[in-house]
Amino acid sequence: MNPSAPNHPWRFFRAGGFHQVRLDTGADLLALDSLDQKLWVALACPATGLEFDPKTLALLDADRDGRIRAPELIQAIRWTGHLLKNPDDLLRHTSILPLASIHDATPEGQNLRETARLILARLGKPDATTISLEDVADTTRILAQTAFNGDGVIVAESAEDDATRALIADILACLGAETDRSGRPGVNQARVDQFFAECAAWDTWLKQAETDPAVLPLGEATAAAAAALQAVKAKVDDYFGRCRLAAYDPRALAALNREEKDYLALAARDLSITAAELGAFPLAAVAPDQPLPLRTGLHPAWAGAMATFQAAALEPLLGERAELTEADWAAVQAKLAPNHAWQAAKPTVSVERLGAARVREILAGPGQATLTALIARDRAEDPHVQAIAAVEKLLRFLRDLHAFCLNFVNFKDFYDRGEPAIFQAGTLYLDQRSCLLCLRVEDAAKHAALAGLSGAYLAYCDCTHKASGQKMQIVAAFTNGDADNLMVGRNGVFYDRQGRDWDATITKIVDNPISLRQAFWAPYKKLVRFIEEQVAKRAAAAEATSDARLAQAATPLTQPGTAPATAPGPKKVDVGTVAALGVAFGALGVAFGTLAGYITGLLKLPFWQVCLAVAALLLIISGPSLLIAWLKLRKRNLGPLLDANGWAINTRARINVPFGASLTQVAQVPPGAVIGAGDRFAERPSLWPKLLAVLVAAGFLYSLLNSFGWVHRLTGGRAGQSREEIQRRPQAERSGTTRPAPAPAAAPAPAATNTPATP
Repeated sequence: MNPSAPNHPWRFFRAGGFHQVRLDTGADLLALDSLDQKLWVALACPATGLEFDPKTLALLDADRDGRIRAPELIQAIRWTGHLLKNPDDLLRHTSILPLASIHDATPEGQNLRETARLILARLGKPDATTISLEDVADTTRILAQTAFNGDGVIVAESAEDDATRALIADILACLGAETDRSGRPGVNQARVDQFFAECAAWDTWLKQAETDPAVLPLGEATAAAAAALQAVKAKVDDYFGRCRLAAYDPRALAALNREEKDYLALAARDLSITAAELGAFPLAAVAPDQPLPLRTGLHPAWAGAMATFQAAALEPLLGERAELTEADWAAVQAKLAPNHAWQAAKPTVSVERLGAARVREILAGPGQATLTALIARDRAEDPHVQAIAAVEKLLRFLRDLHAFCLNFVNFKDFYDRGEPAIFQAGTLYLDQRSCLLCLRVEDAAKHAALAGLSGAYLAYCDCTHKASGQKMQIVAAFTNGDADNLMVGRNGVFYDRQGRDWDATITKIVDNPISLRQAFWAPYKKLVRFIEEQVAKRAAAAEATSDARLAQAATPLTQPGTAPATAPGPKKVDVGTVAALGVAFGALGVAFGTLAGYITGLLKLPFWQVCLAVAALLLIISGPSLLIAWLKLRKRNLGPLLDANGWAINTRARINVPFGASLTQVAQVPPGAVIGAGDRFAERPSLWPKLLAVLVAAGFLYSLLNSFGWVHRLTGGRAGQSREEIQRRPQAERSGTTRPAPAPAAAPAPAATNTPATP
């Protein structure tokens, strides 16, 4: 594809983390053949399984390979745009087209407008100025009023005389019907040629019997004679074969006539004298070169068949006989051999039901030429009928082309969160959430192998529509909330785009992060689950031990012969165990003391430092989980989900956190709703969480007041000390070292005076 034409002012919008072309005018659509396909969101998609008009998809799939590609879409846009005076009509998404809007400057446009007028006239609206998709959607209703509709199939109404209509009826009765465009039964050229070929073959076969007397030596009775001969042929051949073998070696005579023990085995049970019971016994008593008796001594199970043979074939061909020699048997077969060969050459045709007279009447008439001419006349109408299909195609493209481009060239419908995209199958309601990103899938295991690379949390569901018994598979992307209650086997309800509800059951999960909120709390939930599992294991082990002790103590009471167990003597004190317990308790004491020291030191910090310390602790615990989730969520991509369904996505269509939150909506109480006073079955609240919260708040408040010296002032210096006072304290006092106080100074001596001393 050539680079984008510089003379067309392309405009783009950004969604899903990449630039997408805007298709706001008919000119934008017509210029798509010049837009670099690297800028298209998709290059191919399946022609089935989409929430789109299937007839429009079939028209877009020009090569009928089950996929719609970019060149096919460009071809459809170019064809539609050249038939419209104003290409902006493609943006109206309407199925009603004014006849004046058809561009009739070309022969194709003129033919299409005249065809539209013809359709309206056949529908009883000759003065209408607009044509709608409803007017042409039912092509059968339009063509039902015509005897010739261009498909090469003629119906009884196409005939101009009764003889031709009767001939069409005979063809339908023998070979079945072809359905023409009007939905009526008819015949095409292939059926006509086959019918007359069968008539000719059947007539040729009949003429062989009429021209060769050897084929029907007994006339109409020949068929019965041949059938009677075939019924006994194997048994008569067996009899004469045994006679020849007896003539060859008399020692075989006893074995050929069956031994006495064979009769004894039959005599031991009730006999009905059927061919099944005596099947291996000869037709008559065997003797060297012995003729076959026809009146007495015959096999009782074959007496009836031999009588029929004698009356239908032997006596009419050779005369009355009391016995049948091998030469007579060969002569009868020779006389009926031409008939047997003729019957073997009988063609397998369906026209036999018509009878020889009707077949020859058809061959003698001009029926084949008449039907061929009618079929040619019907085919001549094909351009007009194709024009009707072109009108329907134009109306469908007028309504659907722009909408399809908004789900193929760009993903505006998907990212605007307005009209659902054509790949969105419906909405899944499960775990107080509604998932809007749901796709149909054919094979969940095969789809998950590629779709898992999308980075989204996927739940594959089997859906069943109880009213119709239909079943299908979907995959739903959970992009908001958490995965705590999502598991294989959970049930929900899926609403398809037509509003029908399906029972949905999760059958497979592809686990990926759903949200940062889930990632933040994941470590703590894992810790709680681990503690619960450990407590459950310890409780189960303790219960098992207690049950074993109870069973051991109850054994003497349930079994009288068992002596009661003697009371155990005083146990010896294991000095090593006591020492180990002491070490353990000492370690626990040190640990609790260290923890208490940390808590005490934490409470001495200023309030803002305490907050930072708590935040740092939470970050240390939840930080790795948040980082991993953030890395995966920023790579969440729609492409692998659609590629697994047969699309060819040409870009990385991101599903970021805000957009993902809009695709999965979590249940919320509506604004203005009135909530009741409380749950009368709720568990009684515990005071410990509230007490702990009060203690933590008191600690934070004490730390805050102490940091500003308020505790020192409120207690009159008996508790707490301000930061400034602490800083004014001497370094030695703040470091914990003191010096001895200096000794008090001696009182000064009194000053000398000039007062004379008293004697």
